[in-house]
Parts: sequence; C-alpha cells; structure tokens
Amino acid sequence: MKIRKILIPQPTPLNGSPYTEIITKYKAEIDFIPFFRVEPVQSKEFRTQKINIPDFTAVVFTSRTAIDAFFNLCEELRITVPETMKYFCISEAIALYLQKHIVYRKRKIFFGNGTPASIIEAIGPKHKNENFLLTVADNNKSDVNKVFSKSKLKHSSAILVRTVFSDLTNMDIEKYDIIVFYSPSDVKSLQENFPAFVPEGKELATFGPATLKALKAAKLNASIIAPTPEAPSIAKALSNYFEQK
Repeated sequence: MKIRKILIPQPTPLNGSPYTEIITKYKAEIDFIPFFRVEPVQSKEFRTQKINIPDFTAVVFTSRTAIDAFFNLCEELRITVPETMKYFCISEAIALYLQKHIVYRKRKIFFGNGTPASIIEAIGPKHKNENFLLTVADNNKSDVNKVFSKSKLKHSSAILVRTVFSDLTNMDIEKYDIIVFYSPSDVKSLQENFPAFVPEGKELATFGPATLKALKAAKLNASIIAPTPEAPSIAKALSNYFEQK
C-alpha cells in the first residue's frame, strides 16, 4: 500500500489523537503544521474602534479566543462588566468556556447549535431588545453580522482578535497527497503562501460549511467533506475515504 502523506493545519495533539488509527491502519504519515495563529488586538488599537463596552447589554461570542480577548481587554482598560450583561454563544462548548472568566448562570448565558442563525433563535422575542456587541476577527466578513442585520437587531461589531498567517513558503506542499482545511483562514493562508497552487493529484478535505464555501471561492474542490451524518469529524471522513480505496 502506498504511504499517503497528509497535511493537517493544526498544532500537534498533546494527549492522544483521533488520527492514530489512520496512521497505523492505513500506513499514513501526518504532519501537523498550523496555517495561521490568532492574536488579541492591543488596547490601543481597540480604543480606535470607539466601542464603549458598558453601552451594551449583551455580548456575542463565536470563539474561545474572543472570550479571552474580551475579558483581558476589560481588565486592562479597567472596564467593569455589568452583572446584568447577557452572553450569547454560537455553541454550548463556547458558552461553557465562559466559566473561565465569570460565574456560569443560565439566566444570562445562552447558546446556539453552531450556526449564526441558531444565535438568533437563542435570542428569540424575549431578548430582542438588547443592545448586542458582536465580537469578531479582523478577517471575518461575518455571517453573524449578516444574520443580526437581517433580523434588525440593534448591534455593533468589535474586532478583538487578528489572524496572522504562518510563513509556509519553505514547506514542500507538493509532497502531500491530502491537505485538510479546518477554517476559511486555512484556505486564505494557502493562497497567501502558494498563489500558484494547483492541487493536481491531491485530495482536499474540509471541515464545516464555511470552509467548504471558502475553498470553492478559491476555485478548489473538496473530495473529503465533514461533518456529515457518515463522517462527523475529519478523522472519520479520512477513514471512510481510505476504506473506499
């Protein structure tokens, strides 16, 4: 069996890996190389956005990094977050992460099922009159912004984190048989580092609809897609792919 080389744009797992079976069962080689990193904006840069956090009655989070950035900025700028502040998160996992910074109370923490539209559902008629602060990344032409505008909810956006693309120009991308993309930023990083990239003889894998959309926008096609009912994770999608070969 040919040894397949797989590129996964994430940090090397520290405690176990869902890819262990793929390495042993299918004789695959996997390199974990992050395509980008996320850094919080500095307080000086945040001030230029003219966002006054106490003016808002609710905050919307779609990532753990945004949560850390928000509370760290508040501490640095000596902003006291009101006890009455409500928090709306894109998923339960993101909502639970709030426990790192605040006491978790269900009466003020709400979450969706992973999609921007589900945040609107969590808001519902009960919370529609809140003034929402959407925490976004610099490269995020956010679908969250779109659904809030469409729903005519009062909101403003604050850039709390910036995406910094990794320098991959010294990497031999041609040696990989399968390249995985976990986010639109992975796709953008590929374009930045390898503008002439042609996936001839390669399989491209994506996780999530936003990533698949970004890949299509880059005029590239994915042959391995997750999540699906048959493949809830990239690891399972890869296993299914190898089983069919």
